[in-house]
Amino acid sequence: MTMLISWVGNIPDFAVPFALAALGLILIERTGVLALGAEGLMLVGALSGIGASIMTGGSTVWALVIAMIAAAVVSQLFALMVLVMRINQVISGLALVFFCQGLTGLLGTLMNWTNKPVQGLQALPLWPLSELPLVGKLFVHNPVVYLTPIVFLLAVLVLNRTVLGLRVRAVGENPQAADAAGISVLAYRCAAIAAGSALIGLAGAYISVLSTKMWVADMIGGRGWIAVALVIFARWAPWKALAGAVLFGCIEALIPQMAASGIRLPQYFVFMTPYAVTLGVMIWVAIVSRDNSSQPGALGEPFIREERR
Repeated sequence: MTMLISWVGNIPDFAVPFALAALGLILIERTGVLALGAEGLMLVGALSGIGASIMTGGSTVWALVIAMIAAAVVSQLFALMVLVMRINQVISGLALVFFCQGLTGLLGTLMNWTNKPVQGLQALPLWPLSELPLVGKLFVHNPVVYLTPIVFLLAVLVLNRTVLGLRVRAVGENPQAADAAGISVLAYRCAAIAAGSALIGLAGAYISVLSTKMWVADMIGGRGWIAVALVIFARWAPWKALAGAVLFGCIEALIPQMAASGIRLPQYFVFMTPYAVTLGVMIWVAIVSRDNSSQPGALGEPFIREERR
């Protein structure tokens, strides 16, 4: 029972980065831009968060904010490639990942931020649930865990209940029609890339500033790619993405619990488990759901204003 409670209590800490990164990708791809750079942007957020925490004397709030800003700024390089230069979006996303991997590794070494511990945030008990016997520990988490469902709720309300959300979806479904209606397609896509990348950067900062509380090169460890798969699994629906993030959080949280209980498994088998599950989920989605109606109609297609369909 103690192991079970400990496992369930740790799930949100592992699920939040997947959830925030997936939500950021959904915001970008709802405008028709195929975003594959989550891994790199999470690295930017992770390094920026640690650097900001060290340079501000341990201010975690500022660390998270600066991480979001840094990821949004770096994402404009991707926006320049896909919106202005109209480079293939798959190639641009992969190039962004490789660029961010090299940049963060270089800056982390030059600034001597590697393996330097930071303070992070104290866990806040969700009273009165935190006072319950046995299961009270399930309701003690850092504030970002509590804010994540609220962020999802706001995103759903904006996308589905506001004029802004209608315009975002119109840009992603039929940019030519949106342009004819007076909507600036490039402006909306650029803004979505910045906003979505800020959430992805926050996901990276969560890992470095709030979970591990230090920076290590390439510490994201493929979670950005899992977030990309999670978006496809969720069919670009935020609530399904949150549920999928909890599923992957369950898997990642189980690994240290198995090690602590004395269950011995090959190291590389343990490392490959989340990715094996990702492949299984992708295969299952491909078999069960062959309907692409939930996919934004113009996903991955560059917008050229002079062209009309």
